[in-house]
Amino acid sequence: MLFLIVAALLTVGASLAVLLPLTKQVSRVATADAHDIEVYRDQLQELERDAGRGLIAPAEAVEARTEIARRLLRISAGGDTQADRHGSPLAARAVGVAAVLAVPLVSWGLYATLGSPTLPDAPLSARLAENPKDQSIDELVARAEAHLAGNPEDGRGWDVLAPIYARMQRQQDAVAAYRHAIRLLGDSAERQAGLGEALAGMAAGLVTAEASAALRRAIELDPANSKARFFLAVAMAQDGRLAEAKAAWQAMAAALPENDAWRGAAENAVAEADRRLAAASPAQQPAPGPTQQDIDAAAELSSQDRTAMIETMVAGLDARLRENPQDEEGWARLIRSYVVLGKSDEAGDALKRGVAALDGAAAARLTTLAASLGLVATE
Repeated sequence: MLFLIVAALLTVGASLAVLLPLTKQVSRVATADAHDIEVYRDQLQELERDAGRGLIAPAEAVEARTEIARRLLRISAGGDTQADRHGSPLAARAVGVAAVLAVPLVSWGLYATLGSPTLPDAPLSARLAENPKDQSIDELVARAEAHLAGNPEDGRGWDVLAPIYARMQRQQDAVAAYRHAIRLLGDSAERQAGLGEALAGMAAGLVTAEASAALRRAIELDPANSKARFFLAVAMAQDGRLAEAKAAWQAMAAALPENDAWRGAAENAVAEADRRLAAASPAQQPAPGPTQQDIDAAAELSSQDRTAMIETMVAGLDARLRENPQDEEGWARLIRSYVVLGKSDEAGDALKRGVAALDGAAAARLTTLAASLGLVATE
């Protein structure tokens, strides 16, 4: 209602601003006609004085008197007025008034027909206070964010918002929300698994060391957590252990009911692993390197023998990658191995060679992995 009142006042003000000059113009026309009559009368009186003193010949005086009288009669009859020279003041005023009134009348008529003059105001604060069932996902998120801005220690709020952020592909916000929830509510398999998934999402799908740590923590809390099992198998595949990843996905699918969404995801991953393994020739098979079992066995050796064994396997992996550089997973394993051995220069060189050998997407994933390990790609 307030909007309609303000709009009406503005319309009236704008209309008056145009109409008032039109009325003033008519007044100016009438004033000009009266002035002309007065001038002609003065001229007639002056003519009589000059004729009486003999300054003008009688014939010329008669002729001038006749002309002045003719002009006076024309003005008095309305035949030679300013209005005649500039048009009818009444017609001009009628046209102006019609034009001025037509604009608001037409615009208000269109608004009443096409607009929503009776629609009430809908400020954001009022919409956020509505029943959540009647709100969109964006409004619900804004509502939760507004609540958490004033209540940052509400762990339950962060716990609810974190997976929503993940579904909206706002992975950085999801990571922050999961960390708040873990800090305030404590560890749980679901929170740690969600954190690992969000960290991988931030790295364009690459399961980084930080993501793997969160996923392993989820398995410690709940060995049957499907999300953590799935992404740890993804990490195996990215680390060049595709056969191990396939076995992990198969075991996961076998333990889940048929209608479970994670079972479908695991079966699809197994099919993709089979395709990649079948398509790869012996020369294109992922380059082997030190596995977790190798590292565990090396732990039983002396420090010198353990280091020598690991370095031998890493050197063999490096040599095979020089012969077959189109192996993204092999490069990832080599870089990780050099970092574990503390050989940052060799790790940087492997990163440089891997980026040069791989295509754009694979090189970007390798660079992201290296960044999570503290390495930066150079030209």
